[in-house]
Amino acid sequence: MSWPVVISALVVALAATVFASVRWGVREIPFETVWEALLARDVSNPDHEVIWRQRMPRTAIGLVAGAALGVAGALLQGLTRNPIADPGLLGINAGASLAVVAAIGLVGVTDPAGFVWFAFIGGAGAAALVYAAATLGPDGPTPVTLALLGAAVTATATSAITVVLLTDQSVFADYRFWSVGALVNRPAELVLLVLPIAAVGGLLAVVSARFLDAVALGEDLARGLGQDVDGGRMRVLAAAVLLAGGATALVGPIAFVGLLVPHLARALAGISYARVVPVSAVLGPVVLLVADVIGRLLVRPAEVEAGVVVAFVGAPVLIWLVRHQKQVSM
Repeated sequence: MSWPVVISALVVALAATVFASVRWGVREIPFETVWEALLARDVSNPDHEVIWRQRMPRTAIGLVAGAALGVAGALLQGLTRNPIADPGLLGINAGASLAVVAAIGLVGVTDPAGFVWFAFIGGAGAAALVYAAATLGPDGPTPVTLALLGAAVTATATSAITVVLLTDQSVFADYRFWSVGALVNRPAELVLLVLPIAAVGGLLAVVSARFLDAVALGEDLARGLGQDVDGGRMRVLAAAVLLAGGATALVGPIAFVGLLVPHLARALAGISYARVVPVSAVLGPVVLLVADVIGRLLVRPAEVEAGVVVAFVGAPVLIWLVRHQKQVSM
């Protein structure tokens, strides 16, 4: 598939997904009313207010979080040369979750807006711990070392979270609403807090794309081509932490988006990260918003959170990837 065709298809898919996110939900709103609300808002019309105050902020959250998770997954898969890597690889999700539990249990934070900085700092701290520990190894922060240490940090943080939740039901009651991973019940102002973080991470990701293409050939060859492997690795990790940490702070620890999206991007755009990164930035919101819309429609008038829908689809795909790992091209 040619690159112009891919770009055109992605733009159409994203536009259609955004409109679907605004159009469909628990409350049935006619197609014509959606256009009227978008073109000429009437604050006295309850349908218009549902669109502007609920669905559009929810869609904006999905756009930012989906793009951040998709690109973070692509970066980590490229850096570790691991086709089943995702933003949880470095313990980012577990670190963010542990920080939220601490915020609820120790500080008494219950407002989702108050979780943002705790989640981001927790995710960034976990990734920094993994990288610092990896540098102490004889070969430095190799992909295998990062993956193993990330798994160790995740297991430790998860155990600590479990102990706290089992011993304090009040913490569990507040934590479970954030941990399920959803676009609903998130204040719209959170987008303004996370967007600058995600923008910096996205810029670093674009700058690092050529480095990832070089590292895919092997670190020794990358050095021979003049690449600063250590500096490039830190740049990629910084981008992944900013993106994944920001997205997790915004919508909770949603799994599988960062795993699935890079594979879809490579299927459409090839293996060059100069193309995989921007394509992942578009496919991420498409996947997350489609999951959110499906969750709204499945059990109306109730909802299924986007994180649950993505996991329901992502788990079989993960099993398929593990069984066909040798056939996955990085």
